Amino acid sequence: MRKPFIGGNWKMNTDSKSAVELAKGVAEKCASYLSKVDVAVCPPFVYLPAAKAALGNSAVGLGAQDVYFEAKGAFTGEVSCGMLKDVGCKYVIIGHSERRHVIKETDALINKKLTAAIDAGLLPIFCVGELLEERNAGKTEAVVTEQIQKGMAGISAEKAKTVVIAYEPVWAIGTGVNASPEQAQDVHFMIRQLIAKMYNKDLADNMVIQYGGSAKPDNAAVLMAKPDIDGLLVGGASLKADDFAAMIKAAAEAK
Repeated sequence: MRKPFIGGNWKMNTDSKSAVELAKGVAEKCASYLSKVDVAVCPPFVYLPAAKAALGNSAVGLGAQDVYFEAKGAFTGEVSCGMLKDVGCKYVIIGHSERRHVIKETDALINKKLTAAIDAGLLPIFCVGELLEERNAGKTEAVVTEQIQKGMAGISAEKAKTVVIAYEPVWAIGTGVNASPEQAQDVHFMIRQLIAKMYNKDLADNMVIQYGGSAKPDNAAVLMAKPDIDGLLVGGASLKADDFAAMIKAAAEAK
């Protein structure tokens, strides 16, 4: 049985004080659910050590929002897998829509990052999803399929076991337009079928697939009730410990 996984992507938010307060609040408010739900928070790079310290002995995992694929060298402004592990990271988000569409990361670059993260022992949260014009053109399946096939190219079934996929319809992130639970479930089911074809049914049945399109406390339970939605990658709502804890509670009760 797949264990629900709720991740908080803080994006370019918080300062040193609020990052510590938020990490402490999450650790305290979700403590009673951590036997049933995996939880991670992903602060900005500069606040990772402070957040790790604030989490203390909590089972809440620490994640980064991005990583570079090289181990070290003349790559100004980049952060390596080893650096992330050194400050206590367990998870790393790779291929987030904002990296794809704002920073213009390619599938080939994302594949290098995904491969490097797995090889370094980090647990990647691999993001995929379509733009509004792609959904309106009926291209959702084609776009998501291409992103997964190219992003996971060369990654063996054994290594793919460590990957969490996060489906994030780009048109439903911060736009006020939400994908319906049924729309989300349809794509999650399609992704699971694709993983079965690329690898095998056992891997597909055990792979955690998160939903990441404007998930909030008021829609968390209905999303988590869907059979192929195993968790949530939360943006804005993860910046308030009470809201984030409410979504963790919903996940614990739904599965």
